[in-house]
Amino acid sequence: MKRQSFCWRENSAKTKEVFTTSKDLIQDLPAYCEKRNLTGSLSNVSALLMSGFERINWVGFYLFDGERLRLGPFQGKPACTEIALGKGVCGAAAQSFKTLRVEDVEAFPGHIACDSASRSEVVVPIIQNGNLMGVLDVDSPEKNRFTVEDEKFFEKVVEVLVVYLDFANKG
Repeated sequence: MKRQSFCWRENSAKTKEVFTTSKDLIQDLPAYCEKRNLTGSLSNVSALLMSGFERINWVGFYLFDGERLRLGPFQGKPACTEIALGKGVCGAAAQSFKTLRVEDVEAFPGHIACDSASRSEVVVPIIQNGNLMGVLDVDSPEKNRFTVEDEKFFEKVVEVLVVYLDFANKG
């Protein structure tokens, strides 16, 4: 597959857009994944998601170091640099190995407010070879922003990343 040097496509009106459908993004996602460059790959994926989704204010990755989730590549305001397993939405999703879609983060027990504007959140754990590698975290300033379809889309993004990236190599 030919690797693209940038992530924008020109549409018929000659304005920039990322991908016209989530299927397009999933299909093209492997082109942004370099097995030996986890940081660069996750940086590009977080940029693609931030650019391609409306009404989100933060998207990024927390990587598991064997003890805690540590801040990885992201798009948005500065964030918490570490999260303990079981703490907040990210820590709970990581500990349970299950996706969490939270309609109102203020109602979530122990929510960690890295961006005070966030009102809803989806967190997908990244599991590779049976091991926790991190989480994909997506926030919105709107309550009830994320649908079941959004949740499934973000899970599919993580599935593709697990196939094309080596999360054990943090380089």
